[in-house]
Amino acid sequence: MVTAVAASAGPKTLGKREAREGLLDVDNLHVAYGAILALRGVSLSVGKGEVVALIGANGAGKSSTLRAVSGMLRPTKGTIRLGGEDITGVKSNQLVLKGMAHAPEGRGIFLNLTVEENLQLGAYLRKDREGIEQDAEYCFRLFPQLKERRKQQSATISGGEQQMLAISRALMSRPKLLLLDEPSLGLAPQLVETIFRTLGEVNRRGVSILLVEQNAHLALSLAHYGYVLETGEIYMAGPGQELLASPEVRKAYLGE
Repeated sequence: MVTAVAASAGPKTLGKREAREGLLDVDNLHVAYGAILALRGVSLSVGKGEVVALIGANGAGKSSTLRAVSGMLRPTKGTIRLGGEDITGVKSNQLVLKGMAHAPEGRGIFLNLTVEENLQLGAYLRKDREGIEQDAEYCFRLFPQLKERRKQQSATISGGEQQMLAISRALMSRPKLLLLDEPSLGLAPQLVETIFRTLGEVNRRGVSILLVEQNAHLALSLAHYGYVLETGEIYMAGPGQELLASPEVRKAYLGE
């Protein structure tokens, strides 16, 4: 585990970040669960067209960061801006209208509904029926397994297919920014590779991604930029490839 001693002095920054138009800006974010402070001054950003990864040990604050950004948790301090607009404390359903979608850890799909019905729920705020049908077909092209299961109850499909469905349902809102929490959790390696390859394709179509992922190697290989969280603070930041090459990161998170 990377030591957090240096965190109070500010994060260690590696390499140079590619210039991009800003999309998400998080500044000095604090989140508490009762008396327990989960995040202490987290600041990060996601540019348009970027994949940004958050890595760190269990309990470091990765999921809390995503939940605060997506309106599931109210910060005790700090600001969150999307496209320059202050969205701090705005509720999740309103953030969907502003172009943000969140596929949480645990998938959160409705198991009693079919695959197709789950996808339709992802587009519940949209009125463009033709566009909704086109986007559903796009999701089926991304994940052909889902097309084969479209009429099946979601409880009857595999864990990997449920993760594909969670990502697809989030995409049905046509987000500018997709938040993903542990998409590889509990999946076989072959399925994990499929999902990450597809995330690369989604990003190439213009969707920015903020990714929390236990598989640091895959996350940083995909990411344009990354942050290492330690006990609720940003310990290190840098381009994905720079973090992958860092001896500290390799020792702490890649088992080398």
